[in-house]
Amino acid sequence: MTALTIRDVPEDQIQTLKVRAAQAGKSLQAFMQDLIAREASRPTMAEMMERLNRETTADVTTSDVLAALDQGRVGR
Repeated sequence: MTALTIRDVPEDQIQTLKVRAAQAGKSLQAFMQDLIAREASRPTMAEMMERLNRETTADVTTSDVLAALDQGRVGR
């Protein structure tokens, strides 16, 4: 496992993280490891869009959409 050092973190932010760690019943180190793991496992918007583009296909033409709109207007 790699060690990570973050310099120049404002003291108020450290205190907030210490309080949150204590509330979760964890050490600051365990709390930060969980935070990093959660962030690393969450896909970015670009990754989600890429997956969506890769996994979805639509066989709908512009004509299909316009016809559906026209049909909806007739029903009013």
